[in-house]
Amino acid sequence: MQNLFKKKNKKIGILGGTFDPAHIGHIKISREAKKKFKLDYIIWAITKKNPFKNKSVSNLSSRIKYAKKIIKKEQFIQIKFYENKIKSNRTINLINYFKKINKKLDIYFIIGADNLINFHKWHKWKAISQKCNILVFDRQGYRAKSLKSITFEQLNQKSLKFIKFKKVNISSSQLRKI
Repeated sequence: MQNLFKKKNKKIGILGGTFDPAHIGHIKISREAKKKFKLDYIIWAITKKNPFKNKSVSNLSSRIKYAKKIIKKEQFIQIKFYENKIKSNRTINLINYFKKINKKLDIYFIIGADNLINFHKWHKWKAISQKCNILVFDRQGYRAKSLKSITFEQLNQKSLKFIKFKKVNISSSQLRKI
């Protein structure tokens, strides 16, 4: 993986989250981002705990193992846990880590429209938008609210792209209820 970061002009996507559990929706937005933005690969950066949510139902190693299982055919997706290495669960620190490895790395940070609504509450959210492109994938029931969000109104539309695509009406929260 380190060699991939060192190649010049690499384009990577980062999809962060607890992945509790990972599902087809994560795979579909990863495929769409790769295709639309010609990304070399996508990293699912699994976090131990989302600072805006309660504790995860499944433990970290189970979530990583399951995510690896469902992406077996998707060679462009890599499952990684960076928090021990970077000593943080903050997105800006992960992006800074990647930029330190390769200043020319072109990073596309992938989020759902539900996350855009509160993105302005994230640690150094404006710095995130200055260091990478933010790809916002539409989610069922979140479009109107996300397009009226503080983040959407304040950020330069060059660094933030709202992606319309054939949505998958599924979420990790729904799957945990089954």
